[in-house]
Amino acid sequence: MSFQTSALILSWIAILLLAFTVSGLVRQVHALSSGAVRRRPESVGLRPGAPAPGFARLAPVPPAAPLVLLFLEPDCGTCTEVLAEASGHVERPGLEFRVLYRDTPSAQAAGLPITVLGGQAELFERYDALATPFATVVDRAGRVLRAGPLGSRAALRRLLDDIDSPPGGSPSAVTTNQGGRA
Repeated sequence: MSFQTSALILSWIAILLLAFTVSGLVRQVHALSSGAVRRRPESVGLRPGAPAPGFARLAPVPPAAPLVLLFLEPDCGTCTEVLAEASGHVERPGLEFRVLYRDTPSAQAAGLPITVLGGQAELFERYDALATPFATVVDRAGRVLRAGPLGSRAALRRLLDDIDSPPGGSPSAVTTNQGGRA
């Protein structure tokens, strides 16, 4: 057998092995992508309409307006911005705020005219606030209107504007995490 024949046979074997490898990878990618399409992503936060855990402790006197719960961390830069934005809306009619910290509140929160509660790790879990900043809006009856993470000051502003003008015109309308009607 000559060198050229041996090289040609080895080349064909390498091509076949490469084809089998690519075929296996294509099958794996197809299986992963079809599995990801079928699986609906899990939402975070409580579902709209669910009872708000610890509502009596958060609002000993039933609020006259929707209650906005902000779940923040002291070492989170975006949380600091959201807290500053919330403090600018404290006097806004039709809203009440509670700022919750898992452990110790930030020093910035101490001087603001907002109810700040530290040591609320249990409520972080019960409200399914996985990431901070996170907001949950609770109606006067203690039912969740909406819940979700906030990525910026603007996201909090949009959330507050949605509370002022909910879809359908009813202030106690239950909305989904995406803002649609439930």
